[in-house]
Amino acid sequence: MPGPLFYYLCFTAIFLLASWAIYLPYRMGQLHFLAVANMVISAYFGAVLSGAAASGSQGEVSAALGLHWPFPAVLLAATLLGGLIGFLVSLTIGDAPCFAVVIVGFTFMYLFKTIAENTGVLGRTMGMFNVPRIINSTQGNRVFLVLVIYFAVILTGFFIHRFDKSSLGRSASVIFVDRDLAVSLGIDVKKTGMALQTLSSALGGLAGVFYLYVTRSISPGFITFHNLGLFMTILFVGGYTTQWGALLAAPVLWGLPLILPESLQSWKNVFYAFMLIVIIMVKPEGIITRPVLRRISFKIKKFFGAKK
Repeated sequence: MPGPLFYYLCFTAIFLLASWAIYLPYRMGQLHFLAVANMVISAYFGAVLSGAAASGSQGEVSAALGLHWPFPAVLLAATLLGGLIGFLVSLTIGDAPCFAVVIVGFTFMYLFKTIAENTGVLGRTMGMFNVPRIINSTQGNRVFLVLVIYFAVILTGFFIHRFDKSSLGRSASVIFVDRDLAVSLGIDVKKTGMALQTLSSALGGLAGVFYLYVTRSISPGFITFHNLGLFMTILFVGGYTTQWGALLAAPVLWGLPLILPESLQSWKNVFYAFMLIVIIMVKPEGIITRPVLRRISFKIKKFFGAKK
């Protein structure tokens, strides 16, 4: 598998997972950027467990400690860590308004960035690198990662689809529209928020571990407005009312800047910002909305009905 194709496929799937992680709490009107912070926290945690090297003065600290966990164990442990952090934080912000949730997410992002940049064990500003391959051969490792990551995307997509049709999903929709109405219907806003924030953080942790093994490195430089803006653009341009919007937007929005001339590559952030502004002004709910899905479903059923 050629390198450019490998990275395009993997990053498209990883950024889709990250966008879905933001999508879940936003179903009830909370922009939960803690999921992005947990991507990095879980990636660093996975790097330590896997035996990656740190560029600090102590060298390969994790290797010296004898931590060489296998990939499945790293994936599980780092994902659970993300979920645990999300759950503990949700105890205080489970029913908080959107602005408060945003501030908490930003605080965690830049707090951990500062800690990582000043901690030798984590490689300081250079981060951690030389994450062991899962399979020794380069091609075998690439094929394995693509298969595992896309299996995770399919599985995650299935569970989110089930969530959207569940009582929890319907409760989140009511909270998004009118919180007072939700309370009057007996919906526990805090428990709903805690559940969605925990799942969001775990999904962010999962995406972070995949990113770690694809790039075989992690650094504080991942925490930027560029990456956060990309995830937000994927979510809001695709459509925040359904999971399918991000599924459509991720490969397109991540792929389009890659085909731009090299002289325009530095303008991709402007491209994302322009797309986000235009979609919010012209079609605030995004390209793929629930009515759009119903029309597509009706046309598909009509087409196959005509075939019969």
